[in-house]
Amino acid sequence: MIALAAGVLAPLTGAPPAAAAVPDPAATVDTLIGSSNSGETFPGATTPFGMVAWSPENTEGNQMRTVEPGGYGYNATRIRGFSLTHLSGTGCAGASGDIPFMPHVGSVTSSPTADTTDGTYASDFSHSDETAAAGHYQVRLASGVNVELSATARTGAGRFSFPASGTASMLVRTSNSEVGSSAAQTTIDPANRTISGSVTSGNFCGYINAIGRRSYYTLHFHAVFDKPFSSTGTWRDSTRTPGGTSATGGTTYGTNGWPVAGRGSGGYVTFDLSSGRTVNVRVGISYVSQANAQANLNAENPAGTTFDTVRQRAHDSWNAELGRIELTGGTPAQITTFYTALYHSLLHPNLFSDVNGQYMGMDQQVHQVSGAQRAQYANFSGWDVYRSQLQLLTLLRPDVGADIAQSLLNQADQNKGVWDRWTHNQGGTHVMTGDPGHAALPSIHAFGGTGFDVSRALSSMVHAATTVTPEDLSRDGWNVMVVGERPSLDKWLSIHYIPANGNAWGGAGETLEVSTADFAISQLARRLGDNSLHQQFLARAQYWKNVWNPAVGHIQDRNENGSWPSFNPGSDNGFAEGSAAQYTWMVPHNVRALFDRMGGNGNVTNRLDGFFHHADGSWALTGAGGLKAEMANEPSIGSPWLYDFSGRPDKTQQTVRQIVNTLWSSGPGGIPGQDDLGAMSSWYVWAAMGMHPLTPGRAELLLASPLFPQIVVRRSNGVTLTVNAPGASSGTFYVQGLAVNGAASTRPWLPESFVTNGGTLSYTLGATAHPTWGRAAADAPPSFDTTSTGPVNVALNKAATGSAPCASSEGPAKAVNGSVSGGNSDKWCSGATPKFLQVDLGGQYAITSFTVRHASAGGEQAGYNTRDFDVRVSADGSTWTTVAQVRGNTAGISNHPVTATTARYARLDVLAAEQSGGGAARIYEFEVYAPSS
Repeated sequence: MIALAAGVLAPLTGAPPAAAAVPDPAATVDTLIGSSNSGETFPGATTPFGMVAWSPENTEGNQMRTVEPGGYGYNATRIRGFSLTHLSGTGCAGASGDIPFMPHVGSVTSSPTADTTDGTYASDFSHSDETAAAGHYQVRLASGVNVELSATARTGAGRFSFPASGTASMLVRTSNSEVGSSAAQTTIDPANRTISGSVTSGNFCGYINAIGRRSYYTLHFHAVFDKPFSSTGTWRDSTRTPGGTSATGGTTYGTNGWPVAGRGSGGYVTFDLSSGRTVNVRVGISYVSQANAQANLNAENPAGTTFDTVRQRAHDSWNAELGRIELTGGTPAQITTFYTALYHSLLHPNLFSDVNGQYMGMDQQVHQVSGAQRAQYANFSGWDVYRSQLQLLTLLRPDVGADIAQSLLNQADQNKGVWDRWTHNQGGTHVMTGDPGHAALPSIHAFGGTGFDVSRALSSMVHAATTVTPEDLSRDGWNVMVVGERPSLDKWLSIHYIPANGNAWGGAGETLEVSTADFAISQLARRLGDNSLHQQFLARAQYWKNVWNPAVGHIQDRNENGSWPSFNPGSDNGFAEGSAAQYTWMVPHNVRALFDRMGGNGNVTNRLDGFFHHADGSWALTGAGGLKAEMANEPSIGSPWLYDFSGRPDKTQQTVRQIVNTLWSSGPGGIPGQDDLGAMSSWYVWAAMGMHPLTPGRAELLLASPLFPQIVVRRSNGVTLTVNAPGASSGTFYVQGLAVNGAASTRPWLPESFVTNGGTLSYTLGATAHPTWGRAAADAPPSFDTTSTGPVNVALNKAATGSAPCASSEGPAKAVNGSVSGGNSDKWCSGATPKFLQVDLGGQYAITSFTVRHASAGGEQAGYNTRDFDVRVSADGSTWTTVAQVRGNTAGISNHPVTATTARYARLDVLAAEQSGGGAARIYEFEVYAPSS
């Protein structure tokens, strides 16, 4: 590690704080956080990544409009139903909100669909009568009904306690999904005390563009009540049918994408409460079939399962996931804010396959989960979640991250090779901009979610990124819902940017987005040993430079002929949901090149200061206009971390902490913008831990400082990350010193190996900025360019020698040829004793890391992965220094950062070639990395 600069305080590396860790993190969650102002979260009952999210639908007197996209607005204190599915903070007019159940005191004397103002079949409530917790929601309605909801992954449990007098009715508004439906069907079976049926819906953002005014999913439900029905009835549109047991009919989407008032169908029952005034219901759902909905119910919530059992299991499931991050210290408000943000980060994507492994594909055919994949997931808010949410999810659950990656690949396969940027259930909505799927999968892989069909995913992404489709040439859906995966891909391939008159929602913004996606592809190709693809897409990742206008000092929309239109840095011309001033910072993979164009670190620091502050020095973090930061939306959320690159990490520490302290809180308005399926909440979790992913496609972490005295992250793969920061608090956040695994460091960033292998950070924090820590140019985080600071494999195609090969075709040169694609013979194999591989780099290099690709990287069984080995370097080929000792390795690809050391020769000494010991060494690539000149 780099030695501390003179005057830098040695970090404290003693025992962890004496305070106890939070024992029951699920109990600290307040699901009302984000339900006021613009967070658009829902407070109802669900489990981590659950298919069911049973939550209220509020009303302000218009049955055809949800008050907020999550179905719930804190300021609207009237409820018209409790729906089984929800998305958190989506924007537009909402989505899902399927199958609202509404307990009603009194008889049903008219069609509920005719109650267009929600004046009759809805009820007021008070927040003083409401409890919103992880896995449990409760509210006592003004009608006198006490409603309790809980859930398993694919089922809901409801307990409805009716008042002492009055008819007890239950309405099932089958057609009334949040944005309407094209079809609905309800069946009541009094003999078996069931209500079942389905709704066909979609229409996400359909009011914006006709492209979205369509259905693309059908949700089936099967509900079983524990009380007999004393009467039944159904309705369609304005017609009520007393005694009816079957009804059909959707709301339609009208002519403008809004459900039509007075249209729709459903059913109702009244209960025989002679045995008690409390009614329990168990309900299962499926996107495949009615039979699967019933099978899900029988498997997860069978007859005899009590409500309290379901509630406790839901609470326990949240503790299992939230407890992967263990906090010590902090105030009660900070703990609630943190764990609620983590809760919101783990709501989506959602489980989509049934207990039998079946799911509905984007081709509208039933598919079966197979191979290593355990479950199919849906609801991918791509533009939002590729920046930090998927990385956080995969940090905690690499297995779930891998299943999500496989799910996205499955969707692309079923969608004619198109990676839709915003998928809702099994439908592609095309919403937003960029190509986020191509940024997401390499990020999942980098953070350890490797258990998916990686090679096929890379091939699919490359095909989509290089093959122009008719949709890419179309402006259908412009601007929010452009149908092409890569709008104006032909221009990207020819003039190397997306022009102002292209098909994308903002040419300059699209250029930045696609540059990031191509960079991520380049990194996945590098990890798979495809050097040609790596170089090709790394070069494409630099196309952002073509929309940098040096005359104005900003990223700017550019005409196809190369000229620049008129320019206002505070305008969103050329960008989606942000201005030129806000988007200009969004080059996460090559910050150094951006800063060089801005005139260097001093100019950049001053410019960032102006971005985050008003002229009088006060903070400008949200709502300050297009020239200032907007930390309530995704284009700005990476910018506070950029001071780490400009030699002022203290300003990252200060700015991140200001945002955490002032824009986030433990109240209903505690999320500063639409949560976008956990995108914003994940940023908070990372920030409170004092870190943030460097760039999509890689797993380095940028550092600020932790909010809590101790944070322990326990990954599901057994790796542990520990952050010790004695004395950390809201006002104590400036880094005075840092030790990484006991070695002093002045770098405001961590290598990928910290995520992969775990370790311990030990901070010394103070109330004032340290004058030198992290400010040296050598301390800056890495940037990746084709000509400068990105790391280069200096062993590629260099002269290699080694112990006797297993076969003449498996000599040492195969381990430095940049490829693992030649099958099982594209490797160096040796059964000799001793076993070694040596590379002459041809000159002296400042080596910073090694990557070894073992047997399973080439398609062989993982048991052949090299178990024990040493990596050594030498300046002259005779005197050797050991820089890495690896024992007990099981990984197919192992990464080994080292303190920069100058050497010409690199050597791999294999001590135990296989997991069982002995056997033959199988090395597909031995890569030696150094900064390019």
